[in-house]
Amino acid sequence: MPILKKPVEAVLASHPTYSEIFPCEPSTAETGRKLVRGVLGMWHLNDLADRAELIITELIANASRHTPCPQIRLVVGRPSATRVRVGIVDEEPSRLPVPSHAGEEDESGRGLLLISAVADRWGCDLQSSGGRLRGKEVWAELGTEGAE
Repeated sequence: MPILKKPVEAVLASHPTYSEIFPCEPSTAETGRKLVRGVLGMWHLNDLADRAELIITELIANASRHTPCPQIRLVVGRPSATRVRVGIVDEEPSRLPVPSHAGEEDESGRGLLLISAVADRWGCDLQSSGGRLRGKEVWAELGTEGAE
């Protein structure tokens, strides 16, 4: 299991947010799934792990396919006591996520539709520093009520 190096206090809750930088490549998905499952296990939210793993896999695939960034930051946090947020931060604010309309024969293009189906909500937040856009976070949230 990856070592969680950067616990940070979340803005809206007293629960920690875990953040780790990884290469922006498809093989990062395996490490991302392990990190998400480990964090949810520490929070006793194992029932959310399968959906969260699916979401982070799709977010990593989208970042590696649609951005030229050499690295991404994976974030697992608790924006409130009843929500878990998983996200990917990249340094490409001009490439916003847009759900595509994949055909029946297409082998890709359904990631955001899949995320929309399993998450309670998802979105994209632009990030800036010094008045300049520096990147974006594409995220999805799951409710914790009823989770283990």
